[in-house]
Amino acid sequence: MITAKRNSKRGYTKFEWLESYHSFSFGSYYDADNINFGPLRVINDDIVAPGGGFPMHPHQNMEIVTYVLSGALEHKDSTGTHEVIRAGELQKMTAGKGVYHSEFNSSQNNSVHLLQIWILPNKAGLEPSYDQRSWSTEERKNKLLKVASPNMNEDTIFINQDASIFISTLEDGNELPFQNIDGRGTYIHIIEGEVKIDNEVYSSGDAIEITGDELFKLKAEKKSELIVFELAMNFN
Repeated sequence: MITAKRNSKRGYTKFEWLESYHSFSFGSYYDADNINFGPLRVINDDIVAPGGGFPMHPHQNMEIVTYVLSGALEHKDSTGTHEVIRAGELQKMTAGKGVYHSEFNSSQNNSVHLLQIWILPNKAGLEPSYDQRSWSTEERKNKLLKVASPNMNEDTIFINQDASIFISTLEDGNELPFQNIDGRGTYIHIIEGEVKIDNEVYSSGDAIEITGDELFKLKAEKKSELIVFELAMNFN
């Protein structure tokens, strides 16, 4: 089954320093029918103004993935990690038994555009940990590039859950085949551009949930940036 989730239906939060669109229930945005998709709990599409950011705050028992789309985000946490996440880089923080962190746009001139993603872990009370990687546009050009997975033997960021993350830059007219099998779920978020799936066109901010046995194609109607999640729907 293919279910459309349109940009216009996302939750929205605005502060002086932040604009945030919520793909799932978050903060003051609540929809009992839109809490999660399998272990995928949060996708927040954030724009942080120059000098703005999230002060030190706690997290526990969550896999937190930050994907910076433009600009740079400064990260500090209670494990002693202090890094800058730049455009095209993916960072994963296992909050585990508890961690404090802050995220700030240290630029006084340019906004930061990012996706913050929360995935429920397969075990509570893990030791907090951190990983950060980058990939070139060429590496993800016209293909689904796996960047995170539960397989420690793959050259990807490790996630403590039966979930994989792919990114893609799909050029105009190019197609990608994809298959979802029963018991699994595929979640496709259109970061930018226009993509056709099953004769429906999806634009920036739209998403598609796919369950059951489905063989489908992603076709770019114009140059598009995507992030795709492949997940166990029955999870610990």
